[in-house]
Amino acid sequence: MPRMTAGKCGRVLPALIAAPLLCGMAPGDMSVAAFLARAVPLERLGPLALATPQGIQLKGEVVAAGRRYKARIDAERRAGRKTTSCPPESGQLTADQWLSHLRSYPAASRKSISLYSAFDALMKKRYPCPT
Repeated sequence: MPRMTAGKCGRVLPALIAAPLLCGMAPGDMSVAAFLARAVPLERLGPLALATPQGIQLKGEVVAAGRRYKARIDAERRAGRKTTSCPPESGQLTADQWLSHLRSYPAASRKSISLYSAFDALMKKRYPCPT
């Protein structure tokens, strides 16, 4: 049986502690505050930030929020219900547009707003349905 050294234990223990917390959240449920806290230090890397493990995780959170949003909109359309926004079938959202939207929330409320809710609000603003 392999022995656990102090160095290995120092790397494994935080992951074991964080696993239940991370596994309990659905993708896109990260708060705006948590997302910005992780994204801001990566901004200095520019496009290279997406090549880092942290950048990959953050991109995954945004993609997951977008997929959940699209699934909900598609389901509402199939059911013949009115949707909260009317986005095109495909579109582009730049990192600057996304971060600007997240920063538009007051700092005091960022902890209570999920990325999914923020994504939904951005789509309502960008793609309102015709009345």
